[in-house]
This record gives sequence, structure tokens and C-alpha cells, in this order.
Amino acid sequence: MGEAQRPAGPSEAAGAPGSTGAAGPTGTFGAGAGAGAGAGAGAEEAPRRPEERLEKAVRAAEQALIEFEIAVETFRVEVENFSRLHHQKLGPMYARLDELDAQIAEAKAARTGDAEDLRLAREARARVMPLPGVEELLHGWIDSEGLSPEGAAMLTDQPVRPPQRVRPSADARRLYRDLVRKAHPDLAQGEAERARRDAFIARVNNAYTLGDEEALRALTAEWEAGPAPEEQPPSRSEELYARLEWLAERKEMLTLIAKELEDGAIGSMLRMAQDDPDRLLDQIAEQLLGEVAERERELTALLG
Repeated sequence: MGEAQRPAGPSEAAGAPGSTGAAGPTGTFGAGAGAGAGAGAGAEEAPRRPEERLEKAVRAAEQALIEFEIAVETFRVEVENFSRLHHQKLGPMYARLDELDAQIAEAKAARTGDAEDLRLAREARARVMPLPGVEELLHGWIDSEGLSPEGAAMLTDQPVRPPQRVRPSADARRLYRDLVRKAHPDLAQGEAERARRDAFIARVNNAYTLGDEEALRALTAEWEAGPAPEEQPPSRSEELYARLEWLAERKEMLTLIAKELEDGAIGSMLRMAQDDPDRLLDQIAEQLLGEVAERERELTALLG
């Protein structure tokens, strides 16, 4: 896929005009602070004007930060789910390739007896995933009652049901965004309210990570039935400036997190095929199957 077709990640999408308003690590927040500072010229005529403009800048910066956090968290869930699917679907093929490489190196060493070939054979064998790694391969297929039907099917070469969807449904994403916009802890005006919102958002994030649309609907009803958020009281200019600085620092930290997600191996793969990640997995699986067949032919020739 060419560079022009690459889907935008959270750090890019969040800075798009008309999206979240977060133009960059300091874009919206810096602009808000500047707007508040620039209002000082009319302070004599309207003493409350600087605080009012600063309050407006703070609210805009808060909303921009929330939108950016939503973008980063959405992409993090996609990366996490895609990584899990990548491991489940392609892990056995990678393990098979490592085992074949070790067997080929061992066969060559046995044939030549050369010290260098023996060293390479030991190194190849050391790269083979140890037995405890099988538990990771069966992640989600083993519980307190033993193997799930999917796990048993895999071990007996029976068909296994396809992996779950990479991303939550469109309705789940909509419910998640609405909940975060309403209940985000940064909108709290006191420590008690922040603690309540923190606990609630943790439940929202957990439901979204699992793609549990029904749980998100229940959380929506719970929030709507809860206490109404307090109105933002008037703040002094110094407090508002400090708030803007904190929001800018928070945005910079999230920008680093977004960049790590986007630049990682799984994030890069997902961004190349964001509209159809399952197809990308199929393409990689097809390539790996070809490499396995090639290694098996090589090993057969060495042993024959």
C-alpha cells in the first residue's frame, strides 16, 4: 500500500481541521492561552472579560483533550485486539518455521560435523519457543474447567471458529465516545466527583475493550440516572492558566503514547489495512505457509 493510502492514526486524526480541534501537542491549548492573554487590553472596560475568555479557552482545551484521548484509546484497543489475533492465527506458523529452521540446521551439522554448523544448530534450537509458550498460544482457550471446545479442536486438527472481530462494533464505538464525553474525569470540579468519574470510566474502558455493547448501554443508562454534573464555578485567571498548562502537558504525553502505538510493528500493520485487517492476516498467513512448505522440502532433501 502506498504512503498516500495509509490511514491516519490518532495523532494525525486528532489534529485534522474540524475533527477534535487538537491541532498538535500545543496547538489548541497554546491558542486558548494566547486568546485569554490577549484579552487583557480591554480589562479596564470589562474587568470580567479576561476570566470569561480564559474559561472558554479551558473548556475548549478540555474538550479537545477528551477527543484526543478517545482517538488514542480507540486505536490502542484496535492494536491490542489485532495483536491478539495475529498471535492466535499466525503464532503456530511462526513456531513451525522456527522448528523447521532448527531441524534443518541440525541436519546440516550432523552431515558435516563442522564446528560452525554445530554452533548454528545450537543457536537455531535456542530460538525455538520453549514449551511454556504453548499456554500463551492457547490464551483464552483454557479455563478452570480445562480446554475450551476451540482449544480441543486446535489440538485435534479440527476446524476452529474464526477469531473475534478486530474492532468493537460501530454502535459500541458510538456508545463509548458518548460516555467518555459525558463522564470524563477532567470535567470534574472536585476530588470526590473526579474519583466517581475515574471509577466509572474504568468500567467504560473495560466494556469497550471487550466490545461489550450491552454493557455500554447499561453504563449509559446508569450515568443518565446518576447525579447531574456540577456547573463549573468561576475561577481566577491564575488557576485557569495553570489548568491550560496542565492540559497542554497531558496532550503532549498522549501524543507520545499515540506515536509509540503508531510506530510499533502491530500499529504499523493495522494502519496499512485499517479497513480490512483480517485480509492482511490472511495474506501474511499465505506467505508463511509458503515458507513452511519451502523449509519442509529443504529438510526432506537433507534427510533423504
